[in-house]
Amino acid sequence: MSVAASLEEAVVHAPAAEVERFCRSVFLAAGADEATADTATRAMMHGSQLGVDSHGVRLLDHYVHAMTSGRVNPRPSLAITQTTAAVASLDADHGHGALAAYRAMEKAIELAETAGIGAVSIRNSSHFGPAGAYALEATAKGYIGAAFCNSDSFVRLHDGAMRFHGTNPISFAVPIEGQKPWFLDMATSAIPYNRVKLYRSLRHELPAGVASDAEGRDTQDPWLVEMLAPVGGEFGFKGAGLAGLVEILSAVLSGMRLSFDLLPMNGSDFSTPRGLGAFVLAMKPDAFVPQDVFQAGMQRYVGVLRSSPAREGMKVMAPGDREWAIAEERETHGIPLDPATQEAFAKLAERYGIEAPPTMP
Repeated sequence: MSVAASLEEAVVHAPAAEVERFCRSVFLAAGADEATADTATRAMMHGSQLGVDSHGVRLLDHYVHAMTSGRVNPRPSLAITQTTAAVASLDADHGHGALAAYRAMEKAIELAETAGIGAVSIRNSSHFGPAGAYALEATAKGYIGAAFCNSDSFVRLHDGAMRFHGTNPISFAVPIEGQKPWFLDMATSAIPYNRVKLYRSLRHELPAGVASDAEGRDTQDPWLVEMLAPVGGEFGFKGAGLAGLVEILSAVLSGMRLSFDLLPMNGSDFSTPRGLGAFVLAMKPDAFVPQDVFQAGMQRYVGVLRSSPAREGMKVMAPGDREWAIAEERETHGIPLDPATQEAFAKLAERYGIEAPPTMP
């Protein structure tokens, strides 16, 4: 049975507003402050609404466990230090990574307003979910945005047989007048680890060449996965190099641990903060060229891109087009909840006395 067929049989759908209400209420009931509950929910909903289900609301149970066990500070005191006209650092006080990343992007935009560009390094943070949520935050205000974060090592090097980098995502988003932004959000691994967990939940084999067993051999059995492959297949050195770029921006520039020195996200120790680093960037387009020139260039670029010839049976899309189409579909048909997420929601609903999201027919 195909993945699509498995999903069709296994998932239920719930209204986005109800899923958002449930997640926010659970965070608050678990002891999170309003800012943490809001930003963590916003980030997860971004993932679930745009089809990044591996980093969507299926993470709620994990985040609650991290907050109630001591790994993540549910009520942090963030501190920002500006070091130059265009650079600042943010200490997240071991709070939720989404809160840190949203606040860092706000500061980056503030810096870019006067300096043309703003860069903020984040330290003492935690898992921040979908990187694209923070890059898009900049485009909502007319800025180009980028976000990066390293994570515990789970990805082998090209031709390597040990965990080295994390999935180390890269996101870059550019505003386009009258259109949705040009929007790139990618892991530097062939797939994110949460995709492995999703396939376990669906009891489905992984695609070939995306993951390896303990010896570094390719495997399609999600239960045998001990490491992921870098993006690029036979040319995985490119993915490994991109992961290194993220490592330097996120860990080296923040003074935080490198991927292979981090406590694992899914390890047994949920009482010790992981001390993650991250990095966000905002650029003001008209600091480089007049706004009309910038917009004309972007309009021309995506226009020719989308109208360019496609291979037989295929369709050319700009980065983000797939996500915007999914978001539109899910606005009508609701957020899909896989079996593991359904079970986790039911347990959280019982634990905190909160009504679970109703399913749609």
